[in-house]
Amino acid sequence: MACPMCEKDSEAKYRPFCSKRCADLDLGKWLSGSYAIPSAAQDEDEELAEALEEQARKPH
Repeated sequence: MACPMCEKDSEAKYRPFCSKRCADLDLGKWLSGSYAIPSAAQDEDEELAEALEEQARKPH
């Protein structure tokens, strides 16, 4: 199995990675949001945010 970061052969100790460095690089991508899955409901989120802002502007 090849390392998903650099394509070298993986090491059992770090599987599926070849080294701690590649494992840490992958973890960094997860933590920074690089692997985030885009939401299909983005338009709905924007509509909801606009509705909430409009409601907050109305006098109570």
